[in-house]
Amino acid sequence: MPEHALQLLPGAGEVGAAITANPAVQGVAFTGSTQTAQIIHKSIARHLDPGTPFIAETGGLNAMIVDSTALPEQAVQAIVESAFQSAGQRCSALRCLYVQDDIAEDFLEMLTGAMDALVMGDPRQIETDLGPVVDAEAKAGIVAHIEAAQAQGRVVKTYPTPDRGFFVAPTLIKIDGIADLEQEIFGPVLHVATFRSQDLDAVIDAINATGYGLTFGLMTRIDDRVQHVTERVQAGNLYVNRNQIGAIVGSQPFGGEGLSGTGPKAGGPLYLDRFRAHAAKESAQSDAAALSPEQIETALRTAGSNKAEPRTINLPGPTGEANQYRTEPRAPVLCLGPGAEAAEQQARKIRDLGGIAVTLQGHVAPDILLSLEGFAGALWWGDEATARAYRRALADRTGMILPLITGAPDTGHAMAERHICIDTTAAGGNASLLAGEA
Repeated sequence: MPEHALQLLPGAGEVGAAITANPAVQGVAFTGSTQTAQIIHKSIARHLDPGTPFIAETGGLNAMIVDSTALPEQAVQAIVESAFQSAGQRCSALRCLYVQDDIAEDFLEMLTGAMDALVMGDPRQIETDLGPVVDAEAKAGIVAHIEAAQAQGRVVKTYPTPDRGFFVAPTLIKIDGIADLEQEIFGPVLHVATFRSQDLDAVIDAINATGYGLTFGLMTRIDDRVQHVTERVQAGNLYVNRNQIGAIVGSQPFGGEGLSGTGPKAGGPLYLDRFRAHAAKESAQSDAAALSPEQIETALRTAGSNKAEPRTINLPGPTGEANQYRTEPRAPVLCLGPGAEAAEQQARKIRDLGGIAVTLQGHVAPDILLSLEGFAGALWWGDEATARAYRRALADRTGMILPLITGAPDTGHAMAERHICIDTTAAGGNASLLAGEA
């Protein structure tokens, strides 16, 4: 690889702002907060080619559920690793812990005891468990959150921090549920709630309702519960009976959905294609009649009802760990043409990739895309001015980031990815290994 192909340009935001406003840039991949990703998308829409690919891996209100059958020692170790390693400064870090009320008292005693054993200090020293947070601004924000919880009597566990550097003590805060979290606290702060066994589905609904979907953890020894929960939780990476950080390329392709990322997954089979140049398509402008939002919504509902079943393949991993990679169709992709012939070609390409397409026989005003729900992106092969209007409308939306595709779509535009990692030893051993199937 030529030396000039990769450049490290440290900055405090001004470098990224300059890059994403430079028309010579032909693609952007970003890891950071959801809010910053949305700002970048607006810059791309205004300054770069309207079809510029944008891969965003953003934050999450990552949750874990611990039921009464979980191995407590294993669960506590996984929680401490997930919430406090790297001082909680991982996008995949655990932020909200749900513990079944039957075991909560003894379990939280064990968890706070494990927190007592953590050592803050210089990360270069082998005895250190967690170092400082990234800077003074980060520390101030995290400390303010902890102090507000202390004033309300909700801090379960914390302790003094070194009076130097940007250290923040690992802290456990009681909440009623994940809906109490208004934003991600990017540091060594874990929020804990309890739940009754009969309320498991309500807990899942609350987790999904946040709109984030990066990582999720489940601690249980009930196989049916593993299947039920992992089928219902909307997150890109799900971990069963192990920590929920440290995804490995080739075994655990990584990336979220909803407010937590655009896909395709880093380290997955669909990732590289997003960085490849796809032949641009051009179609003549159509004078078709304008479509109303109601007409488009009806077409989306009809198409979305035909969603196919997920496809699952097994990926390699260490003995005692199962790694399952699933793909399923995204929400319908709008095929905007222009013109019926181009829209039909676009729809065929999406369907050939396994996705769901909505062919719109008429013109869609860009403003409609600002508030339209239930679609995963849009294809447009017409003039640049209309393309830019569509891209700006998509960038000005609130919520998840949606693409405008001005060339041929790739599989990641049509298919969503999820990964499930299961530590099979928690249930007593690796069944496939014992059966001679591994």
